[in-house]
Amino acid sequence: MNRETFNTEQRPLLGLMFVLIAAFSFSTKAIIIKIAYGYGAHITPLMLMALRMLMSLPFFIAAIIILERRNSYPPLSVSDIRHLIGLGVIGFYLAAYFDFLGLHYISASMERLILLLYPKLVVLLSAIFLGRSISHREVLSLVVSYLGIIIVFYEEFTLAGADVLLGSALILASATAFAIYLIGSGKMVVRLGAMRFTAYAMTIACIATLIHFGIEYDEVVMDLPIDIYGLALLMAIVSTVIPTFLMNAGIHHLGASTASIISALGPVMTIFHAYLLLDEKLTPIQFLGAGLVMIGVFIVSAHKKKRVKHNA
Repeated sequence: MNRETFNTEQRPLLGLMFVLIAAFSFSTKAIIIKIAYGYGAHITPLMLMALRMLMSLPFFIAAIIILERRNSYPPLSVSDIRHLIGLGVIGFYLAAYFDFLGLHYISASMERLILLLYPKLVVLLSAIFLGRSISHREVLSLVVSYLGIIIVFYEEFTLAGADVLLGSALILASATAFAIYLIGSGKMVVRLGAMRFTAYAMTIACIATLIHFGIEYDEVVMDLPIDIYGLALLMAIVSTVIPTFLMNAGIHHLGASTASIISALGPVMTIFHAYLLLDEKLTPIQFLGAGLVMIGVFIVSAHKKKRVKHNA
């Protein structure tokens, strides 16, 4: 077996491993945030998010330096910088900020299920603002997924009360911001490369978060419990840096459609972690809703995968 054949055969397995690890890592973020909130009301969403971004920033700056040295990329134009700032702020700063706020009010399990709606929001926003047609399969996917979310939401609203409405709205805003980012990032990813684009966009998001923190807090917060700094570091490395780059690598090996199907396991992992570590429990009705959301993702993602193979 020659080296080229070996590499070709290993690519799907390697991509599968990358995406699975990324999905697992992403699934821990909400759990870590909920654990940190348990230390008291003085642990605010912005404070925790700023610690996460501060500890992530050196890794993304290092990635930029390495990528720029190893590759002969064309220099960033003024237009590139403008688009990177806009997309970084929308896709990674605003989306994360709404997410951290929303987790104050709803369970980690429900947060992950609502965030999983972002592919459907991409379809809807593309149809509304870009005039893109929606296929029958996409309509079915939308109906199934939103039905699932309504079931989960209604059950949690019955159990937890009015805070669920505010929390769900914030997480939906997070998913919408990320969907807008995905719509706008396509050409930039092609132009700059996925790894380079992500490193720059995440660096901008980190800086935006720290600016926000500096405006809201007039002094550096140094008297937090030592565990909070440990949780923030864990979130920065395990739930931010590692999955960000591994997901890009997985998409490179498998393609976006296949990667999206595998990453749909993320909410299942979050539900398991929430049950194990946070004592969150889902009722049978909520499990039904969660299943419908993931079926909706699979319907549209599997169709895209088949279409790509057919066109190839």
